[in-house]
Amino acid sequence: MNTINSLLDKIEKAKALDFGTIFNQSIELFKKVWVQGLVMLLLTMLLMIPFYLIMYLPMLGMGLIDPQSFQNMGDVGDFRPLLMIPFFIFVLVFLFLAMVIGFGMKASFYRICKLKDLEEMGADDYFYYLKKPYLGKVIKLSLATFGISMAATLLCFFPIIYVMIPVALMNVIFAFNPDLSTSEIVKAGFKLGNKKWLLTFGLLFVSAILAEIIGLLMCCIGILVTASFVYLPAYFIYKDSIGFDEKEGNDVYEVSHE
Repeated sequence: MNTINSLLDKIEKAKALDFGTIFNQSIELFKKVWVQGLVMLLLTMLLMIPFYLIMYLPMLGMGLIDPQSFQNMGDVGDFRPLLMIPFFIFVLVFLFLAMVIGFGMKASFYRICKLKDLEEMGADDYFYYLKKPYLGKVIKLSLATFGISMAATLLCFFPIIYVMIPVALMNVIFAFNPDLSTSEIVKAGFKLGNKKWLLTFGLLFVSAILAEIIGLLMCCIGILVTASFVYLPAYFIYKDSIGFDEKEGNDVYEVSHE
Protein backbone atom coordinates (compact mmCIF):
# COMPACT_ATOMS: atom_id res chain seq x y z
CA MET A 1 0.00 0.00 0.00
CA ASN A 2 1.22 3.48 -0.83
CA THR A 3 2.44 5.76 1.95
CA ILE A 4 1.93 9.49 1.51
CA ASN A 5 5.60 10.12 0.67
CA SER A 6 5.59 7.29 -1.87
CA LEU A 7 2.34 8.57 -3.36
CA LEU A 8 3.55 12.16 -3.68
CA ASP A 9 6.82 10.96 -5.19
CA LYS A 10 4.94 8.93 -7.82
CA ILE A 11 2.76 11.94 -8.64
CA GLU A 12 5.83 14.16 -8.97
CA LYS A 13 7.51 11.69 -11.33
CA ALA A 14 4.34 10.84 -13.27
CA LYS A 15 4.78 10.63 -17.01
CA ALA A 16 2.92 12.84 -19.45
CA LEU A 17 -0.47 11.36 -20.28
CA ASP A 18 -2.20 11.32 -23.64
CA PHE A 19 -5.77 12.64 -23.88
CA GLY A 20 -6.79 10.29 -26.68
CA THR A 21 -5.34 7.20 -25.02
CA ILE A 22 -7.15 7.79 -21.74
CA PHE A 23 -10.38 8.63 -23.54
CA ASN A 24 -10.23 5.41 -25.57
CA GLN A 25 -9.36 3.40 -22.45
CA SER A 26 -12.38 4.93 -20.70
CA ILE A 27 -14.66 3.86 -23.57
CA GLU A 28 -13.34 0.31 -23.45
CA LEU A 29 -13.75 0.08 -19.68
CA PHE A 30 -17.25 1.58 -19.90
CA LYS A 31 -18.27 -1.37 -22.06
CA LYS A 32 -17.36 -3.63 -19.11
CA VAL A 33 -18.81 -1.59 -16.23
CA TRP A 34 -21.84 0.27 -17.62
CA VAL A 35 -24.20 -2.09 -15.80
CA GLN A 36 -22.35 -1.57 -12.51
CA GLY A 37 -22.34 2.18 -13.12
CA LEU A 38 -26.10 2.17 -13.70
CA VAL A 39 -26.71 0.12 -10.54
CA MET A 40 -24.48 2.46 -8.55
CA LEU A 41 -26.44 5.53 -9.70
CA LEU A 42 -29.83 3.89 -9.07
CA LEU A 43 -28.77 2.81 -5.57
CA THR A 44 -27.49 6.32 -4.84
CA MET A 45 -30.83 7.81 -5.93
CA LEU A 46 -32.72 5.24 -3.86
CA LEU A 47 -30.71 6.10 -0.76
CA MET A 48 -31.51 9.80 -1.29
CA ILE A 49 -35.30 9.34 -1.26
CA PRO A 50 -35.70 9.22 2.57
CA PHE A 51 -33.72 12.47 2.92
CA TYR A 52 -35.88 14.17 0.29
CA LEU A 53 -38.96 13.13 2.26
CA ILE A 54 -37.49 14.37 5.55
CA MET A 55 -36.64 17.71 3.94
CA TYR A 56 -39.92 18.38 2.15
CA LEU A 57 -42.56 16.70 4.34
CA PRO A 58 -42.65 19.57 6.89
CA MET A 59 -43.37 22.09 4.11
CA LEU A 60 -45.98 19.80 2.55
CA GLY A 61 -47.51 19.36 6.00
CA MET A 62 -47.81 23.13 6.39
CA GLY A 63 -49.63 23.32 3.07
CA LEU A 64 -52.07 20.55 4.01
CA ILE A 65 -52.82 21.86 7.49
CA ASP A 66 -53.19 25.53 6.55
CA PRO A 67 -53.09 26.00 2.76
CA GLN A 68 -53.86 29.73 2.98
CA SER A 69 -50.93 30.51 5.29
CA PHE A 70 -48.63 28.33 3.18
CA GLN A 71 -49.60 30.27 0.03
CA ASN A 72 -49.13 33.59 1.81
CA MET A 73 -45.52 32.74 2.65
CA GLY A 74 -44.62 34.28 -0.70
CA ASP A 75 -46.09 37.67 0.36
CA VAL A 76 -43.52 40.08 1.71
CA GLY A 77 -45.74 41.20 4.55
CA ASP A 78 -46.47 37.67 5.77
CA PHE A 79 -43.02 36.17 5.14
CA ARG A 80 -41.28 35.05 8.32
CA PRO A 81 -37.56 34.37 7.81
CA LEU A 82 -37.35 32.42 11.05
CA LEU A 83 -39.69 29.80 9.61
CA MET A 84 -37.18 29.10 6.85
CA ILE A 85 -34.20 28.53 9.18
CA PRO A 86 -35.09 24.86 9.88
CA PHE A 87 -35.55 24.32 6.15
CA PHE A 88 -32.11 25.76 5.35
CA ILE A 89 -30.58 23.58 8.07
CA PHE A 90 -32.28 20.54 6.54
CA VAL A 91 -30.88 21.53 3.13
CA LEU A 92 -27.31 21.77 4.47
CA VAL A 93 -27.63 18.45 6.29
CA PHE A 94 -29.12 16.86 3.18
CA LEU A 95 -26.30 18.17 0.98
CA PHE A 96 -23.71 16.78 3.35
CA LEU A 97 -25.41 13.37 3.62
CA ALA A 98 -25.71 13.31 -0.17
CA MET A 99 -21.96 13.94 -0.42
CA VAL A 100 -21.24 11.10 2.03
CA ILE A 101 -23.39 8.64 0.08
CA GLY A 102 -22.08 9.82 -3.28
CA PHE A 103 -18.44 9.75 -2.15
CA GLY A 104 -18.71 6.24 -0.73
CA MET A 105 -20.63 4.85 -3.71
CA LYS A 106 -18.20 6.31 -6.25
CA ALA A 107 -15.21 4.97 -4.33
CA SER A 108 -16.84 1.53 -4.34
CA PHE A 109 -17.47 1.90 -8.07
CA TYR A 110 -13.78 2.65 -8.66
CA ARG A 111 -12.92 -0.54 -6.80
CA ILE A 112 -15.26 -2.44 -9.14
CA CYS A 113 -13.64 -0.72 -12.14
CA LYS A 114 -10.24 -2.01 -11.04
CA LEU A 115 -11.59 -5.54 -10.68
CA LYS A 116 -13.07 -5.46 -14.20
CA ASP A 117 -10.14 -3.64 -15.77
CA LEU A 118 -7.47 -5.96 -14.38
CA GLU A 119 -9.77 -9.02 -14.47
CA GLU A 120 -9.34 -9.67 -10.76
CA MET A 121 -11.61 -11.77 -8.60
CA GLY A 122 -13.94 -9.90 -6.28
CA ALA A 123 -17.59 -9.13 -5.57
CA ASP A 124 -19.37 -6.07 -6.98
CA ASP A 125 -19.88 -4.56 -3.52
CA TYR A 126 -21.52 -1.15 -4.07
CA PHE A 127 -21.44 -0.37 -0.33
CA TYR A 128 -17.83 -1.45 0.22
CA TYR A 129 -16.74 1.97 1.51
CA LEU A 130 -20.00 2.75 3.30
CA LYS A 131 -19.32 0.06 5.89
CA LYS A 132 -16.81 -0.40 8.67
CA PRO A 133 -13.93 0.31 8.81
CA TYR A 134 -14.20 2.87 6.00
CA LEU A 135 -17.39 4.81 6.79
CA GLY A 136 -15.68 7.11 9.28
CA LYS A 137 -13.03 8.05 6.74
CA VAL A 138 -15.71 8.65 4.07
CA ILE A 139 -17.55 11.02 6.43
CA LYS A 140 -14.34 12.94 7.18
CA LEU A 141 -13.44 13.21 3.51
CA SER A 142 -16.98 14.30 2.63
CA LEU A 143 -16.76 16.98 5.32
CA ALA A 144 -13.40 18.10 3.92
CA THR A 145 -14.64 18.25 0.33
CA PHE A 146 -17.85 19.95 1.49
CA GLY A 147 -15.81 22.63 3.27
CA ILE A 148 -13.46 23.07 0.30
CA SER A 149 -16.38 23.36 -2.12
CA MET A 150 -18.26 25.84 0.09
CA ALA A 151 -15.16 28.00 0.54
CA ALA A 152 -14.49 27.96 -3.21
CA THR A 153 -18.14 28.86 -3.91
CA LEU A 154 -17.96 31.85 -1.55
CA LEU A 155 -14.88 33.04 -3.46
CA CYS A 156 -17.02 33.22 -6.63
CA PHE A 157 -16.96 31.25 -9.86
CA PHE A 158 -13.38 30.46 -10.85
CA PRO A 159 -12.18 28.85 -7.57
CA ILE A 160 -14.94 26.23 -7.75
CA ILE A 161 -13.81 25.31 -11.29
CA TYR A 162 -10.28 24.86 -9.97
CA VAL A 163 -11.11 22.76 -6.89
CA MET A 164 -13.55 20.47 -8.72
CA ILE A 165 -10.55 18.63 -10.24
CA PRO A 166 -8.65 17.87 -6.98
CA VAL A 167 -11.97 16.96 -5.29
CA ALA A 168 -12.79 14.49 -8.09
CA LEU A 169 -9.33 12.92 -7.82
CA MET A 170 -9.57 12.63 -4.01
CA ASN A 171 -12.32 10.07 -4.54
CA VAL A 172 -10.23 7.72 -6.67
CA ILE A 173 -7.14 8.25 -4.47
CA PHE A 174 -9.16 7.21 -1.42
CA ALA A 175 -10.57 4.18 -3.24
CA PHE A 176 -7.09 2.68 -3.62
CA ASN A 177 -5.41 4.22 -0.56
CA PRO A 178 -7.98 4.08 2.26
CA ASP A 179 -5.14 3.66 4.76
CA LEU A 180 -4.07 7.29 4.27
CA SER A 181 -5.38 9.95 6.61
CA THR A 182 -7.96 12.51 5.50
CA SER A 183 -5.38 15.31 5.30
CA GLU A 184 -3.00 13.10 3.30
CA ILE A 185 -5.71 12.22 0.76
CA VAL A 186 -6.61 15.90 0.39
CA LYS A 187 -2.93 16.76 -0.07
CA ALA A 188 -2.47 14.01 -2.68
CA GLY A 189 -5.66 15.10 -4.47
CA PHE A 190 -4.41 18.66 -4.85
CA LYS A 191 -0.94 17.44 -5.82
CA LEU A 192 -2.27 15.23 -8.62
CA GLY A 193 -4.91 17.81 -9.52
CA ASN A 194 -2.32 20.56 -9.94
CA LYS A 195 -0.07 18.35 -12.06
CA LYS A 196 -2.82 16.99 -14.32
CA TRP A 197 -5.40 19.79 -14.02
CA LEU A 198 -5.82 20.75 -17.68
CA LEU A 199 -5.85 17.14 -18.88
CA THR A 200 -8.34 16.08 -16.20
CA PHE A 201 -10.61 19.06 -16.83
CA GLY A 202 -10.60 18.41 -20.57
CA LEU A 203 -11.37 14.72 -20.14
CA LEU A 204 -14.17 15.34 -17.63
CA PHE A 205 -15.68 18.08 -19.79
CA VAL A 206 -15.64 16.04 -23.00
CA SER A 207 -16.84 12.91 -21.18
CA ALA A 208 -19.74 14.81 -19.60
CA ILE A 209 -20.81 16.29 -22.96
CA LEU A 210 -20.57 12.92 -24.71
CA ALA A 211 -22.45 11.12 -21.93
CA GLU A 212 -25.24 13.71 -22.02
CA ILE A 213 -25.61 13.71 -25.81
CA ILE A 214 -25.71 9.91 -26.06
CA GLY A 215 -28.02 9.74 -23.05
CA LEU A 216 -30.45 12.20 -24.66
CA LEU A 217 -30.38 10.21 -27.89
CA MET A 218 -31.44 7.20 -25.81
CA CYS A 219 -34.76 8.89 -24.93
CA CYS A 220 -33.36 10.92 -22.01
CA ILE A 221 -33.51 8.03 -19.53
CA GLY A 222 -30.33 6.81 -21.19
CA ILE A 223 -28.48 9.52 -19.25
CA LEU A 224 -28.64 7.17 -16.26
CA VAL A 225 -26.82 4.55 -18.33
CA THR A 226 -24.13 6.87 -19.65
CA ALA A 227 -23.62 9.07 -16.57
CA SER A 228 -21.00 6.80 -14.97
CA PHE A 229 -18.75 7.27 -18.02
CA VAL A 230 -17.74 10.65 -16.56
CA TYR A 231 -16.02 8.91 -13.61
CA LEU A 232 -13.76 6.69 -15.72
CA PRO A 233 -11.08 9.18 -16.91
CA ALA A 234 -10.11 9.88 -13.27
CA TYR A 235 -9.54 6.15 -12.79
CA PHE A 236 -7.07 6.00 -15.69
CA ILE A 237 -5.35 9.24 -14.64
CA TYR A 238 -4.72 7.60 -11.26
CA LYS A 239 -3.71 4.29 -12.83
CA ASP A 240 -1.27 5.84 -15.31
CA SER A 241 0.14 8.42 -12.89
CA ILE A 242 0.43 6.38 -9.69
CA GLY A 243 -0.43 2.80 -10.56
CA PHE A 244 -1.40 -0.07 -8.31
CA ASP A 245 0.84 -1.92 -5.91
CA GLU A 246 0.64 -5.70 -6.03
CA LYS A 247 -0.51 -5.63 -2.44
CA GLU A 248 -3.63 -3.69 -3.46
CA GLY A 249 -4.89 -6.67 -5.42
CA ASN A 250 -5.53 -8.53 -2.17
CA ASP A 251 -8.36 -6.18 -1.23
CA VAL A 252 -7.03 -6.03 2.33
CA TYR A 253 -6.79 -2.46 3.59
CA GLU A 254 -5.91 -1.13 6.98
CA VAL A 255 -7.37 2.22 7.87
CA SER A 256 -5.12 4.53 9.80
CA HIS A 257 -6.45 6.35 12.86
CA GLU A 258 -6.04 10.07 13.06
